[in-house]
Amino acid sequence: QAQLVESGGGLVQAGGSLRLSCEASGRTFSNYAAGWFRQTPGKEREFVAHIDWTGGNTYYADSVKARFTISRDGAKNTVYLQMNSLKPEDTAVYYCAQVRDLYYSGTIYTEREYDYWGQGTQVTVSS
Repeated sequence: QAQLVESGGGLVQAGGSLRLSCEASGRTFSNYAAGWFRQTPGKEREFVAHIDWTGGNTYYADSVKARFTISRDGAKNTVYLQMNSLKPEDTAVYYCAQVRDLYYSGTIYTEREYDYWGQGTQVTVSS
């Protein structure tokens, strides 16, 4: 059973940057796909970014493409989300998630594909 813990959220002005971290315990990120989602009050959780099990392929929602970068550090067993050029509409609780299946290469854009979730970290972007 994986436990995921996010950190790095906070308050930032529009145009600024933040880096979110997601550290796993009880399980490695190597050979397992992982992603980031975000949620605002009254809305469903939405896909933000995904890194495949190889660590070599990444996917992004159109709304964050070219601004956000997902990456992982095997030695630290951590997945990151670097967020640049932040906008007020990026304000949300951000969640890290991991797929249970080894070498997973299926669909990645909805919550149901992910089995383990962190508790979330709040990101607030002021205008």
